[in-house]
Amino acid sequence: MEEYWKKRLPILCGALGGAMLAGVVPACAGLRLAGGEDCFFLIVALLALAALGLALVWRETRRADWVLAAILPIGAAMLVRALCLDYASGDYNTFLCHWYDYFKTNGGIEAIAGSVGDYNVPYLYFIAAISYLSVPDLYLYKLFSILWDVLLAWGCLRLVRSLTRERQGSAAPLIAFSAALLLPTVVLNGAYWGQCDAIYGALCVHAAALVLEGKNKRSVALMGVAFAFKLQAVFVLPLWGMLWLAKKVKFRELWVFPLAYLAMIAPAMALGKPLADIVGVYLKQMGEYPRLTLNAPSAYQFVPYHAQLDQELAARAGILAAGALVLALLGLGLWLGDRLDRGAAMAAAVVLCVGVPFLLPHMHERYFFLADVFTLCWACANVRRVPAAVLAGGASLASYCVYLRLQYNFTWTVGKNLYVMPLEALAMLAALAFALWALAGEIRRTKERTV
Repeated sequence: MEEYWKKRLPILCGALGGAMLAGVVPACAGLRLAGGEDCFFLIVALLALAALGLALVWRETRRADWVLAAILPIGAAMLVRALCLDYASGDYNTFLCHWYDYFKTNGGIEAIAGSVGDYNVPYLYFIAAISYLSVPDLYLYKLFSILWDVLLAWGCLRLVRSLTRERQGSAAPLIAFSAALLLPTVVLNGAYWGQCDAIYGALCVHAAALVLEGKNKRSVALMGVAFAFKLQAVFVLPLWGMLWLAKKVKFRELWVFPLAYLAMIAPAMALGKPLADIVGVYLKQMGEYPRLTLNAPSAYQFVPYHAQLDQELAARAGILAAGALVLALLGLGLWLGDRLDRGAAMAAAVVLCVGVPFLLPHMHERYFFLADVFTLCWACANVRRVPAAVLAGGASLASYCVYLRLQYNFTWTVGKNLYVMPLEALAMLAALAFALWALAGEIRRTKERTV
């Protein structure tokens, strides 16, 4: 019976997935902004992205049964995303559509030299490119994010394969690929919300997979590209510092990071954009929102709503706490040295992705995107790590709902104090505690192996 299902299940998954891919056609035909040509373009684009996903599974596994099985999650992922394309978020109406209009009316790529938006130039290249197309920009923004969703799923497959390389034939990498495509926060972030966190998220996950495989220069280069897209790549960046202190990465390999960053911003400089404007965009972002938390499930949710406190002092305390966490992990890398193995490195990566944004002030709900995908990969590689993925992913999803619904999920009144996101913050704190506990366990195991 088991052998029967091993043969039949991939075929069944392929058939169901094919039906879902067919459902992309009517889903696109019903989009309110899409004319006939636009509809055709979107159908072809989504099916092409599905084909890309299958090609990547084949590239990494060379197993026809896994490719057949992957049609189901890929088909479901593309159908769900097609149904999300019409939604225009507040961020799109307030920012993204106006940035597109700026490039459309100011010469496309030539407008890079001007001052627009608060994203770094790699994403502006994309906006400039789509300004030459006639397809509604709302859909183009989302298609670009969906492309990176597929690349993110590929990265998750590679990372889990790196973590489970001793388990030949394990389905964990394929499970990670499928789960990443269907992770609620991944779907909502790009296809629904129109955000682009999958870009730096995918690059960071691929970079982590490469460094665990010993391909250090390529790994550091991808981190440089990730940082060029989004400042939030710094949440996991200290992992490479740990690996350097542990002598797993050479100092000369770290120089690839600034070179990759410079390569990403060089076209904008060539077009006349001042270097100060490019470098200053991240400083602008850090000072843009004075609130201690922007719907993020962070430590600042334990401060009562409308409480009177010195916000500047509270922000400094959070920055110092995050810095102390990073320094502790760097010290751990120095102390472990050659004993820092893949298990400990992955646990440290999760601690960084969860802990740094949990402690820092001025965080948005989306800034736990790396926490979502790294805990997912961790859980796929080791079922005992599932609680971390459930806690972090659940807290993150609940925080998305607060923004997208413009309504708190649950508030808690203690005496005269109102707490607006206590459960989300408690869940993320629990995820951090679990990750620290797991890291301690990995350290104990490395010590036992050397005795």
